[in-house]
Amino acid sequence: MHAAQEAAETLALQVLGWLAAKPDLLDVFMGATGAGRDDLRDRVQDPDFLVSVLDFLMMDDAWVMEFCTAHNHPNEAPMQARAALPGGAEVNWT
Repeated sequence: MHAAQEAAETLALQVLGWLAAKPDLLDVFMGATGAGRDDLRDRVQDPDFLVSVLDFLMMDDAWVMEFCTAHNHPNEAPMQARAALPGGAEVNWT
């Protein structure tokens, strides 16, 4: 696996852990993505699922800043991680 993709997956897993520590926000994530509790456990190595985790985080700048501050990442790290995952650079906003 490419080092950038590996780092991106690690960051996305950090985001998932950050969400898991915020039950109300985790419920919003699961409602927005259709993910269930089993997905949180079973799909942690699925790049498509990890892209959805990053997409959710990036819906709100305040979430991005809070996550990045908590994990000592620059604010652009989630967007860079998304771009490093397969299909992550292909944004379709329609």
